[in-house]
Amino acid sequence: MFNALKYPTPIEEAIETIAYLMSQDYLLSLPNHDYEIPKRSVALLLLQKDPIFLEKVKQKELRYSEIEKVIAATQGHFTEPLSFVIAQVRHELGAEIEKTVVTQINKPRINGNDWLHKFTVNPITGFPLLVLVLYFGVYQFVGVFGGGTLVDLIETFFEERINPVVNDITAQLIPWVFLQDLFAHEYGIITLGLRYAIAIIFPVVSTFFLMFSILEDTGYLPRISLLIDKLFKSIGLSGRAVIPMVLGLGCGTMATLVTRTLETKRERLIATLLLALTIPCSAQLGVILGLLSQNSTALFIWSGFMLVIFLGIGILANRCLPGNEPYFYMEIPPLRLPSLKAILIKTYVRLKWYFGEILPLFIAASVFIWVGKLTGLFDILINLLTPIMQALGLPKAAAPTFLYGFFRRDYGAAGLFDLQQQGVLNSYQLVVAAVTLTLFIPCIAQLQFMVKERGIKIASLIAMFVFSFAFAMGFILNLILTNLEVRF
Repeated sequence: MFNALKYPTPIEEAIETIAYLMSQDYLLSLPNHDYEIPKRSVALLLLQKDPIFLEKVKQKELRYSEIEKVIAATQGHFTEPLSFVIAQVRHELGAEIEKTVVTQINKPRINGNDWLHKFTVNPITGFPLLVLVLYFGVYQFVGVFGGGTLVDLIETFFEERINPVVNDITAQLIPWVFLQDLFAHEYGIITLGLRYAIAIIFPVVSTFFLMFSILEDTGYLPRISLLIDKLFKSIGLSGRAVIPMVLGLGCGTMATLVTRTLETKRERLIATLLLALTIPCSAQLGVILGLLSQNSTALFIWSGFMLVIFLGIGILANRCLPGNEPYFYMEIPPLRLPSLKAILIKTYVRLKWYFGEILPLFIAASVFIWVGKLTGLFDILINLLTPIMQALGLPKAAAPTFLYGFFRRDYGAAGLFDLQQQGVLNSYQLVVAAVTLTLFIPCIAQLQFMVKERGIKIASLIAMFVFSFAFAMGFILNLILTNLEVRF
């Protein structure tokens, strides 16, 4: 009916030799019974380097050294591990049995999906497809449309219609200027905090979560994991880490929480570091793409610099941190047309969660700035940051943007948007500020989750490293651009 289970000749010969060298059969002790394991089965377990039976045989067999030599010699016949070769033979026999005993009543309808699946995970076709998805899904839809067109429309509406009305109403209702500043004017809760959240952050986050829900509902995200698995192995991660990395493009806080799904502590640490350092959240990414999309050279420098840092820090962490290379396995759902209802529900739920988190923080940031202006603390912090801004080639006016970024990365990105709109930054300064702010210390919420997931010691070390590294890279990039006199 079907072929018997027979392994390649070197393995069959090794099984016979090992069985001959062993002096006894072995027992497998389970809670209710001891099972006798034949010599052939023990030999197969030894060839697969089963740790339990290796230890048993080592203790009981006088000719164990000869058995070790047989195992090593057998491995020399194959490029893959013996455990893989043995499993492959068993899998092929299982598939043969299945074909023999299973009757397919209806012709399967998955041929097209199989072809499409192979198209998405084959490097030759998969990477160009991924580039197209990133270009149209992230750059054009989130960056240009969300971070550019929609932000400009809503921001203009706020500046021309909302903020003047708020300033007038607060002036009529509140006689004290210092209290007016809490709600209106340059740093007010409404004119700054709510404006940032609604006019700058909402369009970008909405377009990102919509795009992410589409990719998720089609089943394409796990295929990206398969496609990038080999590349991620070089930075100490498996393809599974694509999920938190992509989520990090939405919100670093949520992505840090999702790192717990990674297999090893080492992987979780590397992923947390890369999320804190190199992965911008959706609002930050959208605003930066919107700002730099007008100048292709500026966008290329920013994206290239970030990619080099991502790979460089990952490779360095992979070499320095102890531990084994991660393994990757994941259930792959079928590809399908996305459900409009599911996409809208997912997008709504994520937006609701996101704004439930950021609105209080944006309001708190505005209150902090207001208190800081009243007490002089804000000016003290600005003065402390001024020498750093000068070292980066940035004006003093850029210092508040980095203070905003400590509360939320997207808050800082919104401040960068304001500086660009006011014409404060030239093209060099815009790129340096964008790189430094992207690398800048994680926001308070992400920092809290880092402490929760990795512990206060690891989280503090990551935060200190990210803080110093961000400004060091900004300083180096400014030197490169100015000394090479790059034109853009």
